[in-house]
Amino acid sequence: MKLTLIIQISIGAILINNFILTRMLGLCPFLCVTKKISGAVKIGISVTLVMGAASVIAWLVDNIILIPYDITFLRIVVFILLIASLVQFTGMMIQKLSPELNDAMRSYLPLITTNCAILAVALLTIQDNPYTGISFTLAEALLNGIMSGVGFMIVLIIMAGIREKIESGTVLKSLEGLPIALISAGLISLAFSGFAGLHFPSTPGGY
Repeated sequence: MKLTLIIQISIGAILINNFILTRMLGLCPFLCVTKKISGAVKIGISVTLVMGAASVIAWLVDNIILIPYDITFLRIVVFILLIASLVQFTGMMIQKLSPELNDAMRSYLPLITTNCAILAVALLTIQDNPYTGISFTLAEALLNGIMSGVGFMIVLIIMAGIREKIESGTVLKSLEGLPIALISAGLISLAFSGFAGLHFPSTPGGY
């Protein structure tokens, strides 16, 4: 994979097509677990790992089973089952390797299982790469999945940092809690929208 393509996919997944701010996916963990930076980092890392793994598995299943046997109409059902199984397997591995980490992550795993952003990134791996115009290769699918997770994590951490600052300050009673969180999310989204104008010489427009 060329360095230019790696940069294009990375910037596109993290900044231009961020799942939370531009696709409006994964809002539940975005609003529920961003009260503390520590919680945002934990779920961000977990989502990044699951997105990368889900992208690879979805690509393999689609190219080895669904397309050859002409059963692509089952994609969504199959991918949902794969993601649920993947998260459960991840939970079992964490429990086996680190009981302390398992205790810290126990409340976050259900949020990852039901996170529509993970299903979305799996479905994106079966579409054409917007830069090459052809289907994602396995390496490109893995990179796109991981970088999508990195973008997801960055936004969670930014939001958590803002909410921690807000809690230590003074906010109008009518804006306390969810209202000020939604206003902050809107301002972050507005800031990220500036990246939508990015484009590369090899492409006619943005990602």
